[in-house]
Amino acid sequence: MSEEYRVVIPDEVFAVLEWTEDDLPAICVVNQSLANFDPKIVFAWHLSIIVDCAELADNGMPTLDENVILDQIGDHFDENIKADGNALFLARITWNGTRQFLYRVYDPKVVNAFLTDIIQNDKHIRPFDFRMELDKDWEFANYYLKHWET
Repeated sequence: MSEEYRVVIPDEVFAVLEWTEDDLPAICVVNQSLANFDPKIVFAWHLSIIVDCAELADNGMPTLDENVILDQIGDHFDENIKADGNALFLARITWNGTRQFLYRVYDPKVVNAFLTDIIQNDKHIRPFDFRMELDKDWEFANYYLKHWET
């Protein structure tokens, strides 16, 4: 017998976190509305996509033109990964020549097929890699969400 959950996907509310890692600035845009989201078990998979930047300015940060391209890539990921309520956007981190996109995923097979198709058929604007792991307790997400839990 499987359990049923009623899921209300919250409106995204963004906050910016900034820190320094390896003497380089990191900028993170996090969806703080997930801090108290329940039922977390429904989105038990943690997805990390890391995109390599092509044009860099100072301190490993992308140029303004590169930011436009990275935003387009992020919009494409959002549109397809979050389709039909299959995922929740968690965060976007820019650091050391990369842009990382983090999501919480319901059905990993759908997301895996989408991302694998992009890579195998050379449909990407910038090279990227991804990793998806089962994380029922949202331990990977807690670092970004702990600031807003009540």
